[in-house]
Amino acid sequence: MRTAKVTFRKCIQDSQDYGSDDEHMVSRVFFDLNIGEQKYSDLYVDIKQTVGGSFENTPIEVSSPQGYKGPFNYMVFRDEVEKYYRSLVGAKGSAFRIIGGQARMINNFIIQEHSVEPY
Repeated sequence: MRTAKVTFRKCIQDSQDYGSDDEHMVSRVFFDLNIGEQKYSDLYVDIKQTVGGSFENTPIEVSSPQGYKGPFNYMVFRDEVEKYYRSLVGAKGSAFRIIGGQARMINNFIIQEHSVEPY
């Protein structure tokens, strides 16, 4: 069985260019994917979250990876994307720490590398 490694590179949080509006914040997470000897660079997923919801526990939607069409375990991947995103923004966020209350921050460019080998 081949192993996969995902290296998250950056996040552009709440961008109108990606579809944010008054109801939903759309962010984009960029990453590289290594499967066995194959490397896929500059991939991304879009994350959609309700405006006004908690950064810690409001459900988010994660798109399929753009730029990769091969097999993968979506649920495991989706969970890793969510962990990465929530590690950047929220009460425990390393980029934007928001405790209590709600905030809307638009077009934030966050560079923070994080690698996982979920499968």
